[in-house]
Amino acid sequence: QVQLVESGGGSVQVGGSLRLSCAASGYTYSSYCMGWFRQAPGKEREGVAAIYTGGGSTAYADSVKGRFTISQDNAKNTLYLQMNSLRPEDTAMYYCAAGGSMWGFGYGGQGTQVTVSS
Repeated sequence: QVQLVESGGGSVQVGGSLRLSCAASGYTYSSYCMGWFRQAPGKEREGVAAIYTGGGSTAYADSVKGRFTISQDNAKNTLYLQMNSLRPEDTAMYYCAAGGSMWGFGYGGQGTQVTVSS
């Protein structure tokens, strides 16, 4: 079955950077689009970034454009999220996701916590 395992979260100060990783297994990596979404306490889930694994096309939420970069290593079945210029409002649990279309995620991982403090 589809397994997605995130890593790389942590606590950073405003303006800092983190790189999240997601190891995918249990399926053919290029058969699904992948992405990241986040959820903060009391807030709705928000799609952050998505990538078409077959061609590499990407999409971002307006709130992270220019600061976050989604990328992948198809040979390692691994998805990444490079997060720069972090802000307190980026604090959330970040989840790796896979699905049949961009932003159409049917599978998710356990999540990794990102905390940005001022």
